[in-house]
Amino acid sequence: MDGGRDIDPVPARPDEAQVPKVGVDSWVASHAARVHGNLFQTQIDRIPRPAFYLVFGIVAALLPALTSDEYIVRVGFDTLLYMLLALGLNVVLGYAGLLDLGYVAFYGFGAYGYAMLASPKFGLHWDALVILPIVLVASALLGLLVALPSRRLVGDYLAIVTLFFLQLFVTVYQNGNRLFGHDFSGGPNGIPNVDNWSLGGLKITSIKGYYYAALVMFLIILTCIYLVDQSRTGRAWKSLREDPLAAEMMGMPVNRLKLVAFAFGAAVGGLTGTLFAALNTAVFSADFDVPTLIIVYAMLILGGAGSLGGVIIGALVVNVSLEVLRTPGHATWIFYILVLAALIAKVRPWRAFAVVLGGSLALGFALHAILASAWPRSTHGVSAIGGWLGSALGAWSIQPSNVTMIAKVAYVLLIFAVLGLTLLSGWALWIAMIPTINLAGFVWNNLLVQEPSITRLILIGVILIVLMNARPQGLLGTTRVEIV
Repeated sequence: MDGGRDIDPVPARPDEAQVPKVGVDSWVASHAARVHGNLFQTQIDRIPRPAFYLVFGIVAALLPALTSDEYIVRVGFDTLLYMLLALGLNVVLGYAGLLDLGYVAFYGFGAYGYAMLASPKFGLHWDALVILPIVLVASALLGLLVALPSRRLVGDYLAIVTLFFLQLFVTVYQNGNRLFGHDFSGGPNGIPNVDNWSLGGLKITSIKGYYYAALVMFLIILTCIYLVDQSRTGRAWKSLREDPLAAEMMGMPVNRLKLVAFAFGAAVGGLTGTLFAALNTAVFSADFDVPTLIIVYAMLILGGAGSLGGVIIGALVVNVSLEVLRTPGHATWIFYILVLAALIAKVRPWRAFAVVLGGSLALGFALHAILASAWPRSTHGVSAIGGWLGSALGAWSIQPSNVTMIAKVAYVLLIFAVLGLTLLSGWALWIAMIPTINLAGFVWNNLLVQEPSITRLILIGVILIVLMNARPQGLLGTTRVEIV
């Protein structure tokens, strides 16, 4: 107040609001507003994590009661196995940030450990209640031994060392029938006639029994990891993941944290292996090689590394998709839906989307009509897909009667065409996409749909590419701030 008059504040300069305050990063300061604008992330954050896990456990427990189809229950059991593997890998990669490419070896170590102690191989038929603690401790110790020479390695160097460990495991167990003059693994023939789980005299022999055993194990381990995640150790792991040097400067025992993460993940992988061996009543080293590792990594990356809910979602999406893709008709639906979803997400403005979609349809029907009159054999092929979808694709895409070599050449051309699209932009890109989509349809209908084992993995890769472009941190992962 000055003589009864209010003193007006000094007006701010027009450009003052544009200058960030000293010590404040404007991008970080606007993080809350960006997250609030992301409806998907906002809705996820509003769901309490324990409530999400509880709902999953209830729904999963009802699955065997809702169906009498053992195939569906077996798919559910396999999905739970992958969830368990992804849980262990999530500790190593998602929390501690350690790129462990030898993780599946612990899975195999647990499976072989159970098979050796519960089969005629060495004449031992121990109870599962005795074997499980032994496998748990032995797997953790093996993880500790692998981590000891790797504790000062990061990034690519750690990945190479752990990948060597995986290949060493496969080589040793594959040749274990003649290693040092003793047969301890059965070599390529593995260990057959493995006993089922016997829990204090209660033997589990049905797929439903193993499904519930896997579900109980998953929920127990999930609870333990959730509690660890909320503890000082969990926060220390995340600090290690974000910046190991800063974590060490803050006084955190970085090397000890790495050892604990490796041992924890290895223990989970070993326990999962006992379930696999008991249900299948046989173990082979080929079951614990790189393809299994790729699938587990795909689940974790898709769901979001560092997210327990992401482990559940990622395993469900990937494993259920792999089963659905066994049927050519289902696989074809998924393929064209993914193509359409990618166009909707990436092609802007909408008139460009209309041009690409309309041009692709028009070019396909035009080529089909022209070749049908000029070269009738080009449309006499038999579609592997029935129903109206097969008829529609037969009228849009070319299906020659003898197409093996042509389809393989077209597949190579498609790879180069997709790579070429990355060099274009604007309307040149939209126009080039029209023949590329038609070429992709030709390759799919005449080659890929005939090879379900290969096509399943290709489509999983496509799903990952599409979703990672839309949400790089995974479905339930959190965005990380990195220095580029």
